[in-house]
Amino acid sequence: MKVAVYGQTIHESDGKYIAELLRELERVDAKISIERDFQEQLANRGLNFTSNTFSQSDGLDAGFELFISIGGDGTMLRAVTFIGNKGIPIVGVNTGRLGFLSTFKKEDVKKLVTEFAANNFSIEERSLVEISLDDDTSELGDINYALNEVTVSRKDTTSMITVETYLDEEYLTSYWADGLIVATPTGSTGYSLSCGGPVMAPTAKSLVLTPIAPHNLNARPLVISDDTEIRLKVSGREENHLVSLDSRIATIPNGKEIRIRKSNFTIKMVEYKSESFLKTLRNKLLWGEDRRN
Repeated sequence: MKVAVYGQTIHESDGKYIAELLRELERVDAKISIERDFQEQLANRGLNFTSNTFSQSDGLDAGFELFISIGGDGTMLRAVTFIGNKGIPIVGVNTGRLGFLSTFKKEDVKKLVTEFAANNFSIEERSLVEISLDDDTSELGDINYALNEVTVSRKDTTSMITVETYLDEEYLTSYWADGLIVATPTGSTGYSLSCGGPVMAPTAKSLVLTPIAPHNLNARPLVISDDTEIRLKVSGREENHLVSLDSRIATIPNGKEIRIRKSNFTIKMVEYKSESFLKTLRNKLLWGEDRRN
């Protein structure tokens, strides 16, 4: 099988687990490709493995059977930009803190390989959101989609911005706030959750609009159908505001129309029976953690 491996930073304590993962992949005769910069980091630490390499612009195709992201949730979100619409299944090995997307424990990397080779997993389709503007924005480049959320927020000011919001061309409201998050079900456990948004099951056919520190005291997160087109226009005291797609940020002039819709492709997340979404809710968010239990 063809397997791609990606990471951003190698911490001192993680090297042995990465080496264990790569050795296990070699043991099952996997054809390994390692992201170019990550391979250089491995080599600098004396971890030399025979493999091909890939980069953001070349080296990956739909023939890959698995993409392994090594790091935290931020690494996982970055990994999605390598996959795009190629349909390569992805799984995350957690070497970070919370690890809501990167659910597999680094101590269990052998099991990750053996369970995949034995076909003991399922594929869960995760929806994305994408933006379009009335002209090109070079800061965003060709990657105009996000797995977690699209966020508009203030820039260079402590003043609120006004986010004029339309759903399928019908006016909803103008949020007076620090910003507005449009989150997918996957992103509902991220930034949106920390701003008071609801948790949604990953397969829900919905999006959630979550205002950031709204001054409209009756403004609440709103769950909408994921086939809704969202149109935003920002105004405020400064000339520009920020738009972020997961961890990628661009500066946008105020008044420019932003359209957000569900992408026409999905990300295939590998889910092992031992690492389900409900188990992650219990373990990561401590649901049910009560001394009376």
